[in-house]
Formats: sequence, structure tokens, C-alpha cells
Amino acid sequence: MGHNVPVSHRWFFRSTKKTRPLSELSFLIVVGLTGVGKTSFTRALGWPTLPNRRELVDRYVLPRLGARPEGLDRTERFRLTARWRAEHPGSLAEALAAAHVEPAWPLVFDGLRGEAEVRYARERFDRAYFVVLEAPAWVRLERLLGRGDAFDRARLEPGEAEGFLEIAERVLEPGTAHRFLGAGHSPHRLVEKLKIVAEEQNHYPPEGPRRALEGCRRALFLDTTRLDPEAAARRTRAWLQEVGR
Repeated sequence: MGHNVPVSHRWFFRSTKKTRPLSELSFLIVVGLTGVGKTSFTRALGWPTLPNRRELVDRYVLPRLGARPEGLDRTERFRLTARWRAEHPGSLAEALAAAHVEPAWPLVFDGLRGEAEVRYARERFDRAYFVVLEAPAWVRLERLLGRGDAFDRARLEPGEAEGFLEIAERVLEPGTAHRFLGAGHSPHRLVEKLKIVAEEQNHYPPEGPRRALEGCRRALFLDTTRLDPEAAARRTRAWLQEVGR
């Protein structure tokens, strides 16, 4: 279907005559960490989308924590959603379960991450399908460095910009840190993006969704280092036909 921007499908946090709880409907949940390619995948898929994770946090979670999205960087948002998760074990999936929508198929939500969210969604959304996009940390960092999204901000402490290798040893796969040195990125930019990857993995270990969806016939796992967005979209459409949707 190409790279047209998918049509946005509205949701409501109250019921109306035309809506039903999202938990009663079939829809596609895209799972994956920052930089796995969720946005490119959903654009290639070309299907109507619900407001994404960022909007869900802004509209539903932050107001209930007494916070506003303005001025928050990525690491601060991770810490705030961790507060939400402490009181709501299903994390963002619990917030998603509060949504009501006008029934439609196909319909896509981008996205969930982490074991707790995905496990809750598997149990609560028993008509939903899951596409889990995966990529190693060094690939996700490379994509973050290249995408230029103003949302990808992280505050650095004094002197922290010089600590790329120290952080990389804890976060990146062995032998991959060297590819970023001398590639023209400023030390500040390198550490800022790596800090986002590190903080996210701390809250949402990459292997979590596989544990949560073990044995689930409604789940498809795709390696986005091997599949470009169009190929991933084709595989998803074929898989949904295979499982009867």
C-alpha cells in the first residue's frame, strides 16, 4: 500500500452509542522498543491507526500522575510511566483497555513494550493480534541518531557527554560501539540517544514480549534488520490470512 500516512481512527475514554470497548474488538497491536521501526512499519501497512503510545501517555497517564507533557524529556517520561506501572501492573495496556472506539477492521495500535504490558494485553484483548518488531540495541541507536525526531531528547549531567563507551558497554552488543565513534556525531548527541536506549531497556527488557507471548498463535515476531517495512507489512498481511483474520 506504499508509504501513505495511515488514517487516524479516533478513540474515546467514555462510551457512546456508536462505540464499543476496545477490549471487545479485533485489532492489531504493534510491539517494540524505540528504533525498531514501528512508524515505518505502520505506514507501509497503510491501515487506520489509533492514537499512538505517546498520545495515550499524554492524554490518559500523565494527567492521572499530575504531570504535563510539556518540557519532559524521554528519560523523565520513562520514570513517570514507571510510577504508573507501580500502581497499574498492566501499565499502558491498562490505559488502552479504557478506550472505546467505533468498530472497524483493520485497525492498528502503535504500540506496547515490555513483558507486563504485553502479558496484560494478551489476557485482556483476547481478539487482538500482536506483531512484535525486534532489532538489536546498536541498530536502534543507529536509527535514533538518524531520524531527527525532536521528541528524542534526554538531559545529560555535567561530564556525562564523555561517557559513551562506559554506557555502551552496558547497553550495546559486544563489538558494536566502535561503529559510532568517528562517524561525525557529537559526543553530546551520541550519549543523549544512547541514554534513551539504555533507560528504555532498563524499564522494558527487550526479551519481555517473547516471554509474554510464548505459545500465542495471535503473535508474529519480525526481525527488522532482515525485513524492510514493506516486506514486514507483506508478511503481516499474509500471516493474518493464515490465522483466519
